[in-house]
Amino acid sequence: MIALDKTLISDEIKTTFFSCNLERCKGACCIEGDAGAPLDEEEISFLEDYIDNIKPFMAPAGLREVEALGVFDYDAEGNFVTPLVSGKECVFVYFEKDIARCAIEKAYQEKKIPFPKPISCHLYPIRIRTTPVNDLINYHKWPICREALKKGYQEKTPLFLFLEDALIRKYGRNWYNRLVRLLH
Repeated sequence: MIALDKTLISDEIKTTFFSCNLERCKGACCIEGDAGAPLDEEEISFLEDYIDNIKPFMAPAGLREVEALGVFDYDAEGNFVTPLVSGKECVFVYFEKDIARCAIEKAYQEKKIPFPKPISCHLYPIRIRTTPVNDLINYHKWPICREALKKGYQEKTPLFLFLEDALIRKYGRNWYNRLVRLLH
């Protein structure tokens, strides 16, 4: 375990090699599971403010769900998450050549919104649990990411390097640079 500021970071962040392989997994992390992507309150406000800019990139089933339920739902523990379509894919999923992609991310890439996607998605496969004292940063093992582990191992890409942009977005460049120094 690595302690840095108000974070406790699992050693697996250094020892796990990881690099998404969408051609193989088909974006399964946006489809599988029993709840949508975790959201914080600020992200809900953002999604509500920019939903009209995101809608053109959404699939019809996702649009219907958002129009019926809104941009967020609750998981079994009462935490905010993205809604699901028929208990399966995230409402913000659209398909491109049988690969699940994110309408939020697409709207960002098209410069329609100033927000790349929920931080929980950007950081995946890292999951963060916030306590009153600190953030617990852990690698989430999921069989659907087997291909990402293989590709990461082949490329020799540790998880903390693969997620550099997301970690900087969450904790800042200074924090990330100090993490890298601690891990080397």
